[in-house]
Amino acid sequence: MSPDATPDPYADPLVFGQRLQILRTRKGMTRDQLGGLMGLSGSWVKGVETGRLKTPKLEVVLRLAELLRVRNLADLTGDQSVRIDLFTGPGHPRLAAVKAAVDAFPLDPSTEAPPLAHLEHRLARAWGARHTAPNHREVVGALLPDLIRDAQLAVRQAQQAANAPAAQAILSEVYSLAQFFVAYQPDAALLWRVAERGMVAAQMSEDPHALGVAAWLAAQAHRDSGHGHFDAADTVNLQTLAYLEPLLPDADDEVLAIAGALTFEAGYTAARRGETGAAWRYWDQARAMADRLPAGYYHPVTSFSRAVMGAHAVTIAVELHAGGESVRQAAASDAMTIPSRPRRARHRIEEARGYQLDGQPDVALATLAQAHEAAPETVQYNGYAKRIVLEEAESKSPGRRRRASELAVKLGMLAA
Repeated sequence: MSPDATPDPYADPLVFGQRLQILRTRKGMTRDQLGGLMGLSGSWVKGVETGRLKTPKLEVVLRLAELLRVRNLADLTGDQSVRIDLFTGPGHPRLAAVKAAVDAFPLDPSTEAPPLAHLEHRLARAWGARHTAPNHREVVGALLPDLIRDAQLAVRQAQQAANAPAAQAILSEVYSLAQFFVAYQPDAALLWRVAERGMVAAQMSEDPHALGVAAWLAAQAHRDSGHGHFDAADTVNLQTLAYLEPLLPDADDEVLAIAGALTFEAGYTAARRGETGAAWRYWDQARAMADRLPAGYYHPVTSFSRAVMGAHAVTIAVELHAGGESVRQAAASDAMTIPSRPRRARHRIEEARGYQLDGQPDVALATLAQAHEAAPETVQYNGYAKRIVLEEAESKSPGRRRRASELAVKLGMLAA
């Protein structure tokens, strides 16, 4: 993976020694204490934890598990014969069902598609669940398979009808919802398949809002792939903004909001490049667009609103590696004004990155705990959160190591 890419939460499997250190620290034991209970030395424990010594034999592993009160032996051992996936192993439990629905090709003429109004209502409810449920991936993952199949069927049956563009717009937004679920799962090919299908459906619909949402997600997928894809992200982003610009004087709130979201994304990519002036210039433009929206408006897909601009400022500062500015922006923003649980959790993660950059690791860990309270699944699948926890689990401060280890367990980072 490119060093400029968004951290992959599956990229760095926990080895036995790391697991032992996390579990020992969570238990509040020193290396000397654990070594003494094993009839060995603290230096032996250190050797195992740092990888200087090989993984012990089974009887020793079982004794360690007993002393550390490990409920599931896999928490300590993982599966040493294959690559270990962090957090939830092979991805979210509902990933296979979502993938099967994406890959299906409905041709059965005997099955009648639901009315478009019914699909729109179900889609709106799914977006609402995505923003309000703490376990939003689980909830959305349960709704997506039927939504995908029914939206595909609606498009097929509307091909010769006047409502074909509307059906394509719904299908595009269903794929957009699916992309939120598929992001940060261990199936990059599926992510790109969903993104591309969303773009095609949006183009078929000729709906400005659908096109904007699909482009917004495609630009993110390109940018998260690393520095070599930043130009592609900008191309999708800026061309879509150019398409939307003539519509903005008379645009409704949804179109104005997606244009604002795209404008911020251009600033986000500039910040990833280290282009300070361009990053903040785009942020200023996006803020001006947010100010044109009603005070309580909140875009149902991107979360773009007046309330989210403070969070966006934190993100820009963090991506520019400006620790002090990140903390200043975090102090000026109010996460509680963000109604979306996953977006609020992501903001907390960005704040935690800022605090770590600013040399405040204890505040960073506390902020990650707040993110977990807002939306556990957002933190669980976030590579930046994982990186902070693992780094602080090796801190020289015993208290910080313990807090980081406790958080690692809470986040499910030991799951095989």
